Amino acid sequence: MNDTTVPTVTVRREIAAPAQELFDAWLDARSLAVWLRPGGTMRTTAKVDPRVGGAFEIIMHTESGPVPHTGTYKEIDRPRRLVFTWNSPYAKNNDSLVTVEFRPARGATEIVLTHEKLPSAESAAGHTKGWTDAIALLEETYVEQRSTA
Repeated sequence: MNDTTVPTVTVRREIAAPAQELFDAWLDARSLAVWLRPGGTMRTTAKVDPRVGGAFEIIMHTESGPVPHTGTYKEIDRPRRLVFTWNSPYAKNNDSLVTVEFRPARGATEIVLTHEKLPSAESAAGHTKGWTDAIALLEETYVEQRSTA
């Protein structure tokens, strides 16, 4: 498969929150466990070593059982850019690459997530839905935390 046929996913969402806080939510295991629950995920557990070269393990618990996701942090440029590998059964257990950019946007932050090197169009469609759901939950979680603070 050449680079022009390898599926890539891009998900964008503007959230009324500072980039620093949203960025940190991607590197904190407790935070990930709260908002990284796309689709029918009942709960998520996470372990992270938030440094370049550090690894993470995210387990999404679904009705059909646990789904492990692993990766390694390739770039951590707080609060602008986060790059990590992503490996899961839904990516056919091959490392794909996720880049998350945090861009200032009129009193908010635009999150632009690009997921590259996915194995198929089917995998890309599933990841598009998963990342869209997860980032919506990140926004919900942020709004709830701000209203109870």
